Amino acid sequence: MAKSKADWQILPRDTRDTLGEGITYVVAENALYWVDIIGQRVQRFNLSTGAYAHWAMPEMVGWVLERANGQGFIAGLKSGFHTLTLEPFALSPIAAPEPHLPTNRMNDACVDAKGRIFAGTMSMEGQASGALYRLDPDLTHHHVDAPYTIANGPTIAPDGAWLYHTCSAAGEVYRFALNDDGSLGRRELFVAFPDAWGSPDGMVADAEGGIWIAHWGGSCVSRFTPEGKRERWIDLPASQITKPCFAGENFDRLFVTSAADGVDEPLAGAVFEVDPGCRGLPSHRFGG
Repeated sequence: MAKSKADWQILPRDTRDTLGEGITYVVAENALYWVDIIGQRVQRFNLSTGAYAHWAMPEMVGWVLERANGQGFIAGLKSGFHTLTLEPFALSPIAAPEPHLPTNRMNDACVDAKGRIFAGTMSMEGQASGALYRLDPDLTHHHVDAPYTIANGPTIAPDGAWLYHTCSAAGEVYRFALNDDGSLGRRELFVAFPDAWGSPDGMVADAEGGIWIAHWGGSCVSRFTPEGKRERWIDLPASQITKPCFAGENFDRLFVTSAADGVDEPLAGAVFEVDPGCRGLPSHRFGG
C-alpha cells in the first residue's frame, strides 16, 4: 500500500461549502457542477475560464446529474426527484419517494450506462430509515435496497457489472451485481473502514476499475482495487472529505469536495484538485 504525495490545490472562489457534495463534470461545458447541501445551492466552475456561479435552491439539494436530452439536470432535493434548468432557472417535481418520512432527504447519486439514476436517502435524525432508489428514463422510480442510516456514494464499475454503495454510519462499502433490467443482486461487503480511516463517503470509479472513496473524518481520498484492497491514498488539508470526480479533457484531473459543518478548519468546505495518477471516464447521463 502506497501513500501518494500530498500535492493539492484549491478551486479558486470566494466562498466555502457548509456541506459540499454531488460533484459531477459536464464535458460539453468543461465545467464542474456540485452542491452545498446545507447551504441549499447548486454551483458551477468553468475549468476553461475560471468563472464561478451559483444558484439558490428552495430546499436541501444532494446532487444534480446531467440529462442526455440536453434539457438541464435531474436534481435530488430533500423532497425527491426534480427536473432542473439553471439558465433560465426552472425546477419541477418528478416524484417524492418518501413522503411518509419527512425527516429524510436525498444524499448522493450516480447514473449507469443505461441512463438510470441510483440515488440514496438518509435520515437527518440518525435513524436507519434511508434507502436506495432507481429512477428510470421513463421517470418511474423503484425501491431497490434498504435499510441505510446514511446512504452514500453510489458509483458504477467501468464494465457496468457492479454498483457500489455505502452506509457511511456503518463504515461499510457494499457492491451489488447490476442486472440488465436495473435490478440488483445480493448486497456484498466490498470494504469495511476501520475507525482510523474515518467513514466512507462519496465514490467514483476510474478507467481501470479502481474505486476512489472520500474519507469523511479521515482527511483523504483513497483508491481501492476491484478486489477491495486499499492501494493508495492522497492526504488533504480538511477532515470532512465528501466526493471525488474525474474531469478535464483527458479525465486525469481529480476534484474532491469537502464540508465545513461542525469543524473549525481553514480549508474546510473547499473543493480540492489532486493528481490521481490515472484516468477516469465520462459520467453517464440520465436517459430521460
